[in-house]
Amino acid sequence: MATILLIFIYIIYIGLGVPDSAIGSAWPAVYRDLNLPVSYASFVTVIISLCTASSSFFSAKLINKFGTGTVTAVSTLVTAAALLGFSLSDSIWWFCVSAVPAGFGAGAIDAALNNYVALRYKSSHINFLHSFYGVGVAITPFIMSFPLKTGDWRQGYRTIFFVQLAIAAIAFLTLPLWNKIRERENGEEKFTPVTLSYVKMAKIPAARIGWVVFFFTCGLEFTCNTWATTFFVESEGATAATAAKFLTLYFLGITSGRFVSGILARKMSNRSIVLAGYCIVFAAIVILFLPVSVLFKGIALLMIGLGNGPSFPNLIYMTPGHFGKQASQSLIASQMAMCNLGILAVPPVFGLIAKNLSAKLFPVFLAALFAVIVLSTLSYLKRLAALKSQGGLKFDEKPAERL
Repeated sequence: MATILLIFIYIIYIGLGVPDSAIGSAWPAVYRDLNLPVSYASFVTVIISLCTASSSFFSAKLINKFGTGTVTAVSTLVTAAALLGFSLSDSIWWFCVSAVPAGFGAGAIDAALNNYVALRYKSSHINFLHSFYGVGVAITPFIMSFPLKTGDWRQGYRTIFFVQLAIAAIAFLTLPLWNKIRERENGEEKFTPVTLSYVKMAKIPAARIGWVVFFFTCGLEFTCNTWATTFFVESEGATAATAAKFLTLYFLGITSGRFVSGILARKMSNRSIVLAGYCIVFAAIVILFLPVSVLFKGIALLMIGLGNGPSFPNLIYMTPGHFGKQASQSLIASQMAMCNLGILAVPPVFGLIAKNLSAKLFPVFLAALFAVIVLSTLSYLKRLAALKSQGGLKFDEKPAERL
């Protein structure tokens, strides 16, 4: 029964990725059709990121109260409604309005499913889970490409709306399965989830340094996502088409890195996988500094995705085992929130650097981010080991603990 549910969770997680690449795929047709400045896409993406972070911030209380299955199903339906809203938009204002449910739905799904899988399945499964997110991100441009041949971006959004609606239907149909598994687990092992406030979590040293790790890890990932093509075109003399191919390699690196780490997780610890990935990222950044051909630097971008991609799911998986099951939902929700804040805050910093100085500083910026990531991760792993040796966080089960 648990294996069947896991298969459905993989499918639902594809739905998390489906909306994420929609705006990038459709925007070239959207802004021309609606006579908008091309830069207005930033309004939509910023709103989505802010709402995703906000949803992650406050999701723990909802998930602990209503359950992972219910929150996931409702959130998936909300993201489907957002896609329908995009398809009906006739102005930038409607795009911004539709971005709100797109962000809120995504944040809750991410926090709910990551904690559920981390609590109940082996570490290989959380890596495979994030590979399925890559499937969702990849299929949207493919689906969009057909109606976009005639410029009909609305039909593209309607098509992926129906895909997302089907995934939402699957999520609702599986609710009885979630409930049966919950009843069985209650008979085997009882623990009461504790919803922690951010003030309380901030008093936990391991939680604080963990926030730094997640903030900069996702910040580095999306800095590459946003600015790598600009670096290759403006600093390395690559054509826009070649730079786009290198970015495709980067996404391939992330997806394949998480898939391979899922296989390696059967033999290696999460800590070892994370540190091995950092070695790959280090080698890739060194290549970016070397006077080599643009092809080698494109391969370095793939290596960054390959090495950095597995760190997120493996660090997430370590949360329940080190902090304890009771507080894991609150802590993972906070980690998701920090990731989304990193996505929102870090790439624009390099945008300012590229605008006022030079896009050639891309490797320098990545090196600085990577240094912070490595130092904070080493400190985080040390604190996690100490926390695990103490048996995780302790709660007295009194109502006062449900902050």
